[in-house]
Amino acid sequence: MSPSIQPRIERDSLGERELPADVYYGIQTARAIENFPISGWKPYPSLVTATIQIKKAAARTNAALGALDSRIATAIETAADEILAGKLRDQFVVDPFQAGAGTSHNMNANEVLANRAIELLGGEKGDYSLVHPNDHVNMSQSTNDVVPTAMRLSALGEVDNLVITLDQLAAALQTKSREFDRIVKSGRTHLQDAVPLRLGQEFGAYATAIRKNADRIVRSAEELKEIGLGGTAVGTGLNAVPGYRGRVVEELSRISNQQLRATGDYFEAMQSMSPFVGLSSALRTAATDVLRITNDLRLLSSGPNTGLAEVSLPAVQPGSSIMPGKVNPVMPEMTAMVCFQVMGNDLVVASAAQAGQLELNVMMPVIAFNLLMSLSILTNALRVFRERCIEGIEANKERGGWYVEHSVALVTALNPRIGYARAAEIAKRAMSKGKTIRETIAEEGLLTPQELADVMDTLSMTEYTDEESQ
Repeated sequence: MSPSIQPRIERDSLGERELPADVYYGIQTARAIENFPISGWKPYPSLVTATIQIKKAAARTNAALGALDSRIATAIETAADEILAGKLRDQFVVDPFQAGAGTSHNMNANEVLANRAIELLGGEKGDYSLVHPNDHVNMSQSTNDVVPTAMRLSALGEVDNLVITLDQLAAALQTKSREFDRIVKSGRTHLQDAVPLRLGQEFGAYATAIRKNADRIVRSAEELKEIGLGGTAVGTGLNAVPGYRGRVVEELSRISNQQLRATGDYFEAMQSMSPFVGLSSALRTAATDVLRITNDLRLLSSGPNTGLAEVSLPAVQPGSSIMPGKVNPVMPEMTAMVCFQVMGNDLVVASAAQAGQLELNVMMPVIAFNLLMSLSILTNALRVFRERCIEGIEANKERGGWYVEHSVALVTALNPRIGYARAAEIAKRAMSKGKTIRETIAEEGLLTPQELADVMDTLSMTEYTDEESQ
């Protein structure tokens, strides 16, 4: 701030504070900065966007119902549009760990909009006789219905991005499934040799798991479209303009491009955080599947000379500060770390959701922060995981083929011909002599060469048909 610009004084019910003249937030935000120097983090941009969209919808609705002067409403809307376009984002400064229910976040938005609207009307910041943060920007609202609505709206936008990313990841895995479809490899159960399958089948299963998780997330997010805006402080709608509830939902739907609907029970919408628990749980489930896939890729690419090395992951950076030439599976490792964080965030969301009392859950800020973090980091991680790992995976067909040929589990194909017990004896002899099952069968003359070729056709072992014999 230039030395020639004098700070401004603002007052509230607790007293007065000196603020820099150039900031758009007001005294209540300043108190929050003083009270909550906790993490150094700021609100997620999507939460700011959703909050401003609500304020815009409220101003438009209040003006249409004749409760708010049209000039003031237009100034608030114009200020909101500027923020939605990216301006004044540095003015949203309240730490996510703040006053319960998010009052500080709500007032931060009210004050920034009010002071910018004041400027648009020709006044100076802090002259709340022109546009007041509470009386005008917050008209027909309360923190208690604004914040849970903003949480729903911001999460819906982030879900859209995540689902697109999941769909792209599933498509990339399906592409690899087709590419690897004729590559036979040894299956493994309990990390021990099992009957063969195709590498394409393995990757196809990954693709299916990701698609199912995308569907699960979409279903869980559907409940977020039911909002309690207009419930004000406790759900009764006290101080909301008559006709406000239905109309503000319509306005907010248009502004946000989301198909929102008014809740059937404004009290429940304020008390219960279950929609956020449901979405967070779906994210945790997705993280569980993604983590499993990353673990598989680390195993399948292990080596290259002392591990499985059935696939090769793209080399994106040197793997060691001391061992030249070493390349590590850094993208699966990074993705796994993100999955652990998502799982931890889910515990926070669940714990905070049950911590509400009576008419309000005062832990909403930490629910919002952890849920939006999970959505954001999972989206970013899976995009990078796809681009810098999955799309560049290559198969080591020869290595996989060697494992198949030397797996004693191939003897399983003999069970229908000679029975389990005798097949187990052949497996033991093969292992004791250091020979393959194919070699052992041939040496003992159990099958003709043609029968042996038919029974030991590993590709046919991976293809099941449910058609009855003709």
